[in-house]
Amino acid sequence: MEGTAAANTAGLAQARLDVGFRLDRRHRWLMGEVAGDKQAALVAVAHACAGRRWALVRGVALQIHQKEPRTTLDIDLALASRDDLPGEALRAAGLRKTGEFEHSENWVAADGTAVQFSDDAAPAEAIDRALTVLAAGVVLRVLTPLDLCLSKLRAARDPRRRRSKRLQDVADAVALCEEHPEVLAGLSEADRAVVETGG
Repeated sequence: MEGTAAANTAGLAQARLDVGFRLDRRHRWLMGEVAGDKQAALVAVAHACAGRRWALVRGVALQIHQKEPRTTLDIDLALASRDDLPGEALRAAGLRKTGEFEHSENWVAADGTAVQFSDDAAPAEAIDRALTVLAAGVVLRVLTPLDLCLSKLRAARDPRRRRSKRLQDVADAVALCEEHPEVLAGLSEADRAVVETGG
């Protein structure tokens, strides 16, 4: 039974990512950019991170957990610790570092896909609880719907983020709860109020 459930989850993740990749290609075409999608970059990053404590967060994680199609311009990963960032493996895969900040590092893949690694996007225990799915030909680690919702609500409270980004974070949390109603039970009373009122 577990094997069947895992296969169904993997098939669903692959189908949703495929839609995201198609949207990537259309977006790049509309913007007059070089045709392509994030798949090669996602595969390269997943291989580079193998054996480390990491999980997909934000846009790509939302693509996996939601049936509503969406695109996202970059790949965001949460790390349990900055020590989990596989710098040498990333460089060997053709990525280069473009910036370093207090809690994050920005990299770019050979195809121009931006990749951000953050050690404050999710608690270490949430990263350890991450689901593993086989998609895009590699094993991907992605936050559970509950942990993804909590990370979105945490981001929505961050005053350093633009208001439009914080509003989008709340909308993403609401959408996750609509698709995964069981998430509501794992939220604090204050977080549930934000979801139920939309902010």
